[in-house]
Amino acid sequence: MIGSIRRECLDHIVVFGEAHLRRTLSVYAAYYNQARTHLALKKDAPLHRAVQRSGTIVGVPLLAGLHHQYVRI
Repeated sequence: MIGSIRRECLDHIVVFGEAHLRRTLSVYAAYYNQARTHLALKKDAPLHRAVQRSGTIVGVPLLAGLHHQYVRI
């Protein structure tokens, strides 16, 4: 996970202090566990989510648009 944090988050963000780093890491941890797919989990997230079969697909920006979570509404 340390490598993922560095490659997918901290290499793309300028950190402006400890408080900013803590907020950024907490948002990334939530993204990592709730939205990001993992090949070892058969492209599911560690916190299982239900399949949404109908609705319009909308991208929700996370980490100031660095990552997105796509959901149906």
